[in-house]
Amino acid sequence: MNNNRRLSEPNNIRIASSNRNTGSASAVPGIYPSKPKRSKKKIIIRIMVYILIGILGIGVGSIKYGLDIFGPTFVQTPFVNADDYKPIDIGSLDNYDLDGNTSSSWMDGGHTSVFVDENFPIKEVKQKDKDVENILVFGIDSRGSDDIKCRADAIMIVCLDHNSKEIKLISLMRDTGVTIEGRSSLDKLGHSYSYGGVGLLINTINDNFGLDIQRFIMLDFNSSAQVIDKIDGIELDIKIEEVKYANQNIDEQNVLLGTSIPYLTHAGYQTLTGSQAVAWARIRHSDSDFVRTSRQRILVSALMQKVASLDRAKQLAILEDVAGLFETNMNSIDLIRVGTSGTELIKNMSEYRVPQDGLYTVQQNPWMMVVDWESQIAALHEYIWGES
Repeated sequence: MNNNRRLSEPNNIRIASSNRNTGSASAVPGIYPSKPKRSKKKIIIRIMVYILIGILGIGVGSIKYGLDIFGPTFVQTPFVNADDYKPIDIGSLDNYDLDGNTSSSWMDGGHTSVFVDENFPIKEVKQKDKDVENILVFGIDSRGSDDIKCRADAIMIVCLDHNSKEIKLISLMRDTGVTIEGRSSLDKLGHSYSYGGVGLLINTINDNFGLDIQRFIMLDFNSSAQVIDKIDGIELDIKIEEVKYANQNIDEQNVLLGTSIPYLTHAGYQTLTGSQAVAWARIRHSDSDFVRTSRQRILVSALMQKVASLDRAKQLAILEDVAGLFETNMNSIDLIRVGTSGTELIKNMSEYRVPQDGLYTVQQNPWMMVVDWESQIAALHEYIWGES
């Protein structure tokens, strides 16, 4: 295995703070006093709030993250120049065991850590357009804090597009058949995380779809529920046929976490608690996984709208409360840039799903979506970058 890898390093940024005006020239009558500057902590906290409104609630899989940039918040993930990357042999992962360990539960206070496999560093990819940034946001299907090597779930790309002045939410179907390094045949996209951690997941997405992802954020469904509860729930329109299946997921969460989450009692527009909202977003039996990914995007939109409607003090309080619920490989400078982008683009959002209708066929055994790659890549790149 190649050892010539470069590790991404956290960066620190100095933000000037101001002192109160006490007899300075700016206090002389006729000269306007200088405007006090916000403290470093308040500036960064405010910016991070806008990151949250674009990403929290997406992770209905299972990773719990810490994003307190004033402590050990940064997940160090190995990077390597694409020209220096040495792929493993085809077929070497064919006998990989996908079963995990669930000996420790979140109800005991634990959380699932991000799976970083140094055998699969993230291949460095140049950003295609400096005004379009793609960030991977996902969860996993873990059912306990020791269940680390799990399948990726709720895979979504948050695209910050300054050209079209919008945030684009792109769902990647976890059962999409893709080429995964080390596998001799087509396999499901969601499995790549279990085989080689976040590095192999990102490389698989970039290699198959021609994307330029380098950064990620990961949450678990328990953490997502806590975030929603911090804003006193979100309003969703629940269909009558969804009530039964949402309550089945609530049953599962009550058993898993030892909680007593109340059932949904009726359909219609209503305020859901965090656990109820996550149970609704995880429904997969009443319709299809296509509709399930749509629910995830609806959840994101509802969360964005709720947080954006709150006053500044409430937003800051929420951020302080949820510190430690998710992890990322973005350092402080990355967070500031992404947060700034969020403030500029949050008013406009659009959605897309991969594979697109009409651009895939279904393989029954094992069940997998076989993509028309030429058409799908062209359509995806058109959506993200406006390329024909």
